[in-house]
Amino acid sequence: MASIFSRIVSGEIPSHKIAENEEFLAFLDAFPIAKGHTLVIPKKEVDYIFDLDDDTYTRLFLFAKSIVPALEKTVPCLRIGVSVIGLEVPHAHIHLLPLNSMADADFSKKIKISQEELADLATAIRGNM
Repeated sequence: MASIFSRIVSGEIPSHKIAENEEFLAFLDAFPIAKGHTLVIPKKEVDYIFDLDDDTYTRLFLFAKSIVPALEKTVPCLRIGVSVIGLEVPHAHIHLLPLNSMADADFSKKIKISQEELADLATAIRGNM
């Protein structure tokens, strides 16, 4: 069965896309822990990030890095944090997290944000790319 992220890649499930190329996709987390919480995934379904071949792994992180300046311009923060946990969805992914304190990286606390706010945020981030 395809992961939820593979279903997003195929268009079966809608998402608020930030950036995309033939290999990777970045989109806003539907259940963010911070405003601007972005997920970066390979389109090819691989469960564990360390199972990616070295070239794909490197390109995935470079793709994620390319999004950071636009995210920083759009969401005021001290830093963009990076987290790779890999337990919640069996599809390799990177979390980009706008952070102002260590408490902002608490995955047990979700923020409330409407679909309209997510759409507007995605548009703003894309506009700063």
